Amino acid sequence: MSVQFGRWNLDGRPTDREYLAKAGGLLAPYGPDGGGTYIKDSCGILYRAFHTTKESRKEIQPFVTPSSAVLTWDGRLDNRAELIGEFKDSLDTGSTDVSIVATAYERRATGCFARLIGDWALSVWDPKNRSVILAKDPIGTRHLYYSSDQKQTTWSTILDPLVLLAGKTFALEEEYIAGWLSFFAATHLTPYVGIHSVPPSCFVRLEAGRQTISKYWDFDPSKRIRYRTDGEYEEHFLQVFRESVRRRLRSDSPILAELSGGMDSSSIVCVADTIIAHGAAEAPRLDTVSYHDDLEPNWNEKPYFMKVEEKRGRVGCHIDVSAGESFRFEFDSDCFAATPGSIGKPSAAAKQFAAYHSSQGNRLLLSGIGGDEVTGGVPTPLPELMDLIARARFKRLAHQLKLWALNKRKPWFHLLYEPLRSIFPPALVGVANPIPPVPWLNRGFVRRNHAALAGYKSRLKLFGSLPSFQDCQNTLEALRRQLGCSSEWSDPPIEKCYPYLDSDLLKFLFAIPAEQLLRPGQRRSLMRRSLAGIVPNELLNRPRKAYLARSPMAVIAKSGAKLIETHHRLVGASLGIFDTEAFCVAIQKVSQGEAVPVVPLMRSLSVEWWLWRMSHQTPLAGESGIHNRRQNGLSIGKSFGLGAGIARDSTQLG
Repeated sequence: MSVQFGRWNLDGRPTDREYLAKAGGLLAPYGPDGGGTYIKDSCGILYRAFHTTKESRKEIQPFVTPSSAVLTWDGRLDNRAELIGEFKDSLDTGSTDVSIVATAYERRATGCFARLIGDWALSVWDPKNRSVILAKDPIGTRHLYYSSDQKQTTWSTILDPLVLLAGKTFALEEEYIAGWLSFFAATHLTPYVGIHSVPPSCFVRLEAGRQTISKYWDFDPSKRIRYRTDGEYEEHFLQVFRESVRRRLRSDSPILAELSGGMDSSSIVCVADTIIAHGAAEAPRLDTVSYHDDLEPNWNEKPYFMKVEEKRGRVGCHIDVSAGESFRFEFDSDCFAATPGSIGKPSAAAKQFAAYHSSQGNRLLLSGIGGDEVTGGVPTPLPELMDLIARARFKRLAHQLKLWALNKRKPWFHLLYEPLRSIFPPALVGVANPIPPVPWLNRGFVRRNHAALAGYKSRLKLFGSLPSFQDCQNTLEALRRQLGCSSEWSDPPIEKCYPYLDSDLLKFLFAIPAEQLLRPGQRRSLMRRSLAGIVPNELLNRPRKAYLARSPMAVIAKSGAKLIETHHRLVGASLGIFDTEAFCVAIQKVSQGEAVPVVPLMRSLSVEWWLWRMSHQTPLAGESGIHNRRQNGLSIGKSFGLGAGIARDSTQLG
């Protein structure tokens, strides 16, 4: 994952080279392979490279086009051959990805974005039109942030320079915190008011005094794929899944894959092995990394991932996480944590992982994120039943209700009630009982951020696109939010890839009948059928994977007690986020072995520790940090000697 940064002074002031040098220092750990700088008049742009392909090693960025537009590109272009064929008068098979994108932009302007298949983030400075265009791929696998005011427009792949070099304090974005505490924040948000994230499948145009956000592409709700036999669906799935994995094997270095023992990661590894064995991949080798905890009775993954290792004839890296260090809340005093998700010292497991992928020369990491959600891993008949109602296929509906009722051991009319309640107005079928917010959140905070705390849920509509398609869109949006809240790796850097979030694979999965993905008693039916003989049967037929239960509880009890003992009053309480008394009660319940919502409490702890860290940031050597509590909130100034901070405005946060 290469990184980029730019600053355009709207008032015409020349570029501050010292400022750019500071930004370059913050970007350097993420782009260790050199880079380039563009400085002309009031605009300065930085690029720091992290090479993953042989073509990327020939790139020169920032890239200046014949029309004087300046591009910085971070990404993997999957349809290189198609675009080279379209613009063969200017390109050849050895062209770099950035030169292909630049040619497409010269010919099609922003209309080219819908043609760029892959994982990418792009910035374009146009000195003639005096504008900046920032764009991201349809899924949002890359980060690209920006801020703009009357004096300047600034953009960056990472948040650090936008915060640390701003020379001012920022108000805390409440909605981001609410999203983080529940189902991840909306894709356009960051923790800082005034700093935004480019949404997936969109481009942002920034001009003097004007800012517009445009969507350049979306999935087609009218697309349908219908075959006569199951075998045809299975063949098509295997084809698009293979292609998704193959695209992410484009690397001139060995690739690392997570191998958890679940169906998602195991399928990626097994399919990747077949592609490499047939010489259809650029990657020279596939390594694996697996985590296990032999002390957890509900999380014994080792027998499963070892079945995959046995099949491939190669043992990967095994990391024991039984010490529970993955959940601790400790900080490096000299590191800036831009978000609640980036806090904490590297655990022993994280250090072991970093040492392994560094020693193996891995630069790409294949992740199974999204597999369970998009291939029918959630065992609910709702999408299928809703489609049958919307299309008035009542005979088929009656048949499927009977099968699902037997499988779920519920009366059929109970199953029918759920899709009716999801589609029809609440006045006709009633309102589903909402999940109440956790009791330690401030009531005013809950009231102000109800949508974010509820995961931005939207009711399905009976008319228009099929309800199952709407459900798929909601699922994808949740995954986009998850990616948007993820943190970048820098020590050492590694680029994450997500085969299950390939746009062509998703197009196929969104267009086929819901009953192909999930059947009564057959969770992930299509995937299991398609991968028979490729993935070991023990993986395809294993029960739904369990998750850790005891380790997080132990960490909550220990870290929560320490937090309450040392802080007395929560920083989040002073900002109107938490109720200190209710928070303490929840921690005490955990210590006594009582049941509490584990994930929300872990996230609440991470937010509180992050806020506390931000209010006590240690300055760099030779710099004096300034931090003070205000009556209405929290302010941190000149942290690290670079002018970073957070400020709470009582009128904004109530």
